[in-house]
Amino acid sequence: MKAAAREERSSDTSGKTEPEKRGRKASKEVRQQQLIEATIDSLAKRGYSETTMADVADGAGLSRGIVNFHFESKEKLLVATLAYMADEYAAHWRVALTKAGEDPARQLRALVAADFDRSICNKRKLAAWCAFWGEAKSRPTYQALCGARDAAYQKIFIDLCATLKHGGGYAYEPQVMALALSAMLEGLWLRLMMGTEDVTRESALQAANEFLSAAFPKHYPPDSGR
Repeated sequence: MKAAAREERSSDTSGKTEPEKRGRKASKEVRQQQLIEATIDSLAKRGYSETTMADVADGAGLSRGIVNFHFESKEKLLVATLAYMADEYAAHWRVALTKAGEDPARQLRALVAADFDRSICNKRKLAAWCAFWGEAKSRPTYQALCGARDAAYQKIFIDLCATLKHGGGYAYEPQVMALALSAMLEGLWLRLMMGTEDVTRESALQAANEFLSAAFPKHYPPDSGR
């Protein structure tokens, strides 16, 4: 630990300029990102319980002391990794929502499509998400970390379902429909992660669009999403 600290601080002298100090800060951020990416790799390869600080260090090509210096414990590293993944996911769907414009039907379709974008939906990240999901029930920190983000996301779904109900004269309850939509998307993610039934990102997105057509036929006529 002390050796890692000395390594990190060896260039820290009183004569350094502000640009040099910013460079050191950027280097720290880059190194932490390396460790987070290596953690995602290890979770995908080994699972939650089998992932160790040594695995992460080896995967990042860094010393084990450096891992301890930046995160101190496996739990802190995992919390940082979950926070990164949750923030990345939230930023991704918010961009998709903004690009869709003001039309609620386009917004909902954009949110659904965003779930199957390769940058978010790939076996590596899906496996890491599943590793965290398996631990969430017994780890309140994980629930608290993702709870507010999940609530904001679900509220968007509920509001869009309510708007489409009003415009299309549908008989469903918006909250129930939003729950069904979210459960369908999570189920498709799980099938993709398990590799069952030859499900691909493309076929999963097609299935999701079929759900939209069945649930909101006036807004998504058959073949409208193909």
